Amino acid sequence: MVPTFVLPIREYLLTGLTAAVVTFLLVGPVRVLALRLGAVAWPRGRDVHVTPTPRWGGLAMLGGVLAGVGMAYQLPALRLAFDNNAYEMLGVFGAAVLLAGVGALDDRYELDALTKFAGQTTAAGILVIFGVQWTVFYVPWGGGGTGISGSLLILGQEQGVLLTVLVTVALVNAVNFVDGLDGLAAGIGMIAAAATGLFSIGLVQRVGNDPAAYSPALIAAVLAGACLGFLPHNFNPARIFMGDSGSMLIGLLLAAATTSASGKIALYGANGTDVLALFAPLVVLAAVVAVPLLDLLMAVVRRTRKGMSPFSPDKMHLHHRLLEIGHSQRRAVLLIYLWAGVLAFGAVALALIDDPFIVLWAVGIGLVVAVLATAIPRVRSR
Repeated sequence: MVPTFVLPIREYLLTGLTAAVVTFLLVGPVRVLALRLGAVAWPRGRDVHVTPTPRWGGLAMLGGVLAGVGMAYQLPALRLAFDNNAYEMLGVFGAAVLLAGVGALDDRYELDALTKFAGQTTAAGILVIFGVQWTVFYVPWGGGGTGISGSLLILGQEQGVLLTVLVTVALVNAVNFVDGLDGLAAGIGMIAAAATGLFSIGLVQRVGNDPAAYSPALIAAVLAGACLGFLPHNFNPARIFMGDSGSMLIGLLLAAATTSASGKIALYGANGTDVLALFAPLVVLAAVVAVPLLDLLMAVVRRTRKGMSPFSPDKMHLHHRLLEIGHSQRRAVLLIYLWAGVLAFGAVALALIDDPFIVLWAVGIGLVVAVLATAIPRVRSR
């Protein structure tokens, strides 16, 4: 008889809901604290908001994330994730607390870029020390050569550490760069986490419900819940901003979930036959952050061509351009949600659905709709 198993879907949903409710409830006290202690975003020339707005929303999100993790530990099904990956889970959420703390200090005292970068690399280093690290890369060409086994590029310790740190720092800064409109970073974070969580649950099913593969979905679930709980307070007109404490938290947990999932694929499916499944973490990684990463690359190129520092602020981000062509703040945010959702869930669907042509058709239709919706104000103005 073939053994049957039940995926802990309800448990994941409960942890995400717990994170959402606790985040929602914590925003009020955090907002009062931010106003009293001066963690306030005063309007500047490059900003879209016109009234002083408290920051530190990321601290409420961190509280929601930790509450979701605490709920998961109380559930017998998900407690197995801690039994099998206790060291990994400790590293992920320890790094999250550290980086959210650095972000909170920046929200209040405006830390310099080098100090923030040091905090980001330290958090990435904690992930590596606690075993959250890229170890295997799928390559579409075959064998031979040092470090290549069939269709798998086996990363050495140094290469794995470097890749993990680069991916983590890139994601942290990408989400930070895109946090420019009310609800934008929280919505993209929720979409990205939901897509990564969906892929991770598919991975759990693929490996026969082995608890050793539970941790990526758990990280994604609590992050998605925290973003969802924060959105009602942050959507236009925002009553509070997440600040760097929130944007860097989102980037770190996305990197942790994706890196952890890649390790589970390397452990259970590294035979080179299922190309999409092996390559899916990288596809998901690129897709779920395509908008903020594109924004990051465009900003760096734009600023360096002008002889400016890559960290110099301006009003030429993608969301600023959407406002320039006639979209309202809310519509611009919803459009970016649409682009991020099509890319993220399209990548996940390619990994989970057997017929890629159906997925490609659906993604193509979604992209056409996104392009038309984006271009509507410009077409009307002619």
